[in-house]
Amino acid sequence: MILKGCDVNWMDAFGGAITVCNTEGIIVYMNDFSIRQFEKYGGEKLLGTNLLDCHPEPSKTKLREMLATPIENTYTTKKNGVTKVVTQKPWMEKGEFCGVVELSFELPSAIENHIRS
Repeated sequence: MILKGCDVNWMDAFGGAITVCNTEGIIVYMNDFSIRQFEKYGGEKLLGTNLLDCHPEPSKTKLREMLATPIENTYTTKKNGVTKVVTQKPWMEKGEFCGVVELSFELPSAIENHIRS
């Protein structure tokens, strides 16, 4: 269902980076936020390049593992006082592994944790 007044291409308006690579590690999609986030590394020119060339160890080994087997990887990182959550999930279509989707976004300085039962 499409809600009235909402843009179908919500990914470009998402308040965080969405970066997608295929099973070879080739970047096939970057939303606008991702392009801006990686501007100093080439921004939009990164499309079509290999993520393995962009990562040092041990990240490169983890990425190789994720490209070989559809597994998830989620972590937080802090740089210049900004905490981000990064989650990398398998891109699956009709049961076939197509690559990896990475979502990265800032966390507020104070965040609530709700424990549900």
